[in-house]
Amino acid sequence: MKKIFLAAFCSGILICVNGQKHEFLDPPKFNDADLAKAKSALDENAPAEILYKSIHFWVNTSTGDLSKKVFYRIKIYDKDKAEDWLNLEIPLYKNSKGSEEVLNKMKAFVYNLENGAAVPTKVDKSSKYKSKESKFTTITKFAFPNVKNGSVIEYQYEVLSPFLYAVPQIIIESDTPSLYTEYILEAPVNISYNINYTGSLMPKYRVVEDKSMYGTDYKTYRFGYENLKGFKTEKFVNNDRNYRTKISAELHSTNFGELKKHSSSWDEIKDQLYKDEDFGLELKKTKLAKENMPAAVAGLSSDTEKADAIFNYVKNTFTWNKDRGIYTEEGIKKLIETKTGNAAEINLFLIMMLREAGLKADPLVISTVDNGMINLISPSIVSMNFVLAAVQLKDGLNLYDATSKQSSMNNLPPRDWNQNGVLMAKEKASLMQMGNTTTSFTYLTTEAKINEDGSISGTYSDKDTGSYAMFAKESYDENAEKYKKQYKDNFSIDFTGIDSKALENGDFESTMKFTSDNLIDKVGKKMIINPMLFMSKNSNEFDQAEERKYQIDFISSLTRVKKVTLEIPEGYVIESMPKSKKIVTQDKEIEYSYVAEQKGNKLEVISTTKIASPDYPKEYYPAFKQIWETASKSENQVVSLIKKQ
Repeated sequence: MKKIFLAAFCSGILICVNGQKHEFLDPPKFNDADLAKAKSALDENAPAEILYKSIHFWVNTSTGDLSKKVFYRIKIYDKDKAEDWLNLEIPLYKNSKGSEEVLNKMKAFVYNLENGAAVPTKVDKSSKYKSKESKFTTITKFAFPNVKNGSVIEYQYEVLSPFLYAVPQIIIESDTPSLYTEYILEAPVNISYNINYTGSLMPKYRVVEDKSMYGTDYKTYRFGYENLKGFKTEKFVNNDRNYRTKISAELHSTNFGELKKHSSSWDEIKDQLYKDEDFGLELKKTKLAKENMPAAVAGLSSDTEKADAIFNYVKNTFTWNKDRGIYTEEGIKKLIETKTGNAAEINLFLIMMLREAGLKADPLVISTVDNGMINLISPSIVSMNFVLAAVQLKDGLNLYDATSKQSSMNNLPPRDWNQNGVLMAKEKASLMQMGNTTTSFTYLTTEAKINEDGSISGTYSDKDTGSYAMFAKESYDENAEKYKKQYKDNFSIDFTGIDSKALENGDFESTMKFTSDNLIDKVGKKMIINPMLFMSKNSNEFDQAEERKYQIDFISSLTRVKKVTLEIPEGYVIESMPKSKKIVTQDKEIEYSYVAEQKGNKLEVISTTKIASPDYPKEYYPAFKQIWETASKSENQVVSLIKKQ
């Protein structure tokens, strides 16, 4: 991830880029001409465009609240492709002590051009509803009415927050092009923030200064951007937010007669966690671990056997409610009673059990992949949202996550592998690199028979292991019908009897039957067929024309095996066999092979792709592109079956 700069804090200097005077917090009046615009000048294919975006944070010295004022004006060119802008979601947070955020001053309109005039439609209260995402998060949602191609959506609101410690991260570089975007943070001089700025875009206007406002002295940070093109993501990127330009702020210090620093070292954060009633004090409830220890553990001789036995007991006994976080919500006692809990409750109880069995077990706090990477420069607990169990065994430190029924030692769900974590051992906190050392396997197997009429019937199975198995299970649990439908959509084959399930060993497998009459071309006495059938690689996923910008991510090292066994109809012979092929990089990191053999009346084709590491620097992109092109050519070879005289 590119880290361009950390903006200065507590410096009384004034910085102006380009020497231009620029007015912030000055939204232009609504312009009817925007309704007549047919396409974006920044990207003529963009389905929407940000005409004006302003995010304004300020600390109110009268109330002690952090105010977030938001103003958006969006032009819609193609509503069917601009679904993200047709609804508005505003998350509101609260803590266990009853402090909570409040939505204030919401106004929203949809403008349309009718008979040459702008006609506004106000968003009324009937379009507003709330959904509770977790114990501490409620999302207020609005639906914009009467949106058409050509509409302009405008909304503004304010969120009042008692949480001054961390100012929410704002993504500057979105998928949608923007004519103007601004970010403002204003805090009284006795409340200082670290400004964390990451990404490659530099603001056209940037002002950092001390200024008298709101009746007192403030420190202001103002960044303005013009003509931002939409962010272009790349395939094989775990979370492209890591590469987008974004700004966040974290409380550094306060000075109300006495200087108090809030930015911490990892050790200071560790000390705070072990004193917290929803983290460290829960770990002290050792009686719960003693009372629930499986009897079989006492009879096991090795630490690894004990760790695995306790882990299997916890993951099979308790069910994750999908709530993340490093703090318990209902507590471990409630977890034991209900058999359901959040990530912290399950994995902290696992740690407690491991410690009770005499093992060296500690919490490893992480930020999951979709939550973004840890800021290694500025230690902060705010960016962490998950906790794992780290156990010191003879072979080193081993990781466990009991929220997944399919996981095992060092075989974690894909969401966990986000490069770094912080080990919160009792004696010391330390940064830890996390590398997924478990290889995931995918086995795609087809056994089929060519019928006399030129149709093909058979069975197909798709089995995943390791991280890919957990990823498949999560997708299946989210929407089973959609998961099964993907097979018909991806292969254009009418599969029947699709059966998807997790196996006892944690693998995930889908099996199905099929019949197709469009996989063979009959030319006179010949049948022409691609022996890979519907499993051939028809597109090169590494087809990016422009230079690669970002790291190439695969979650884990992987081996993908495609195997087709095709029974040749009686009376036919193979006129010519496909050519076998093997290609491997010099460092043996990427390998592909295609092997075709005739075995009696059956044709067997096996293609194997091996990728030795979970991620690669962008410089590997040409190698992947070449190997994928070779795979595509190999897997699109055909054979001719000719009827014997």
